[in-house]
Amino acid sequence: MATATSKEIDALERVKDALPPGYVPSDDENYMNTQQQNYFRMLLIEWKRSIRSAADQTLQSLQDGPIREPDLNDRASSETDWGIELRTRDRQRKLVSKIDAALRRIDEGEYGYCEVTGDPIGLRRLIARPVATMTVEAQEAHERREKVSRED
Repeated sequence: MATATSKEIDALERVKDALPPGYVPSDDENYMNTQQQNYFRMLLIEWKRSIRSAADQTLQSLQDGPIREPDLNDRASSETDWGIELRTRDRQRKLVSKIDAALRRIDEGEYGYCEVTGDPIGLRRLIARPVATMTVEAQEAHERREKVSRED
């Protein structure tokens, strides 16, 4: 897995240059203006780069060789740790696709708006979860419907 493409690096540099130092979106400005979009683009690209970097480190560790613990308990513990690490990387791989989708939504001007209601998601929610696609209320309703479906 490559750490970052030159396209991503160029985009990140352009976004960083366009933002004032220390910029953080605030409710005092127009929602999803160019600076806010650039801020979230920067967050998403940096998040994606860190995920890819961690994946590269995991891959390198796996290529370094098999587990050679002489004690069976130590070997079992190491294998369990690797299993957890690999599951974490798989979840992060899925997260990268959500990050890519969020970057596409920024490009299309749809980022920051609920895919269900069309209402603004809100800056605080997006800062906490930049890949959010629904308002808190819409997400809660979705989870309630999901829970009811599972119980049926």
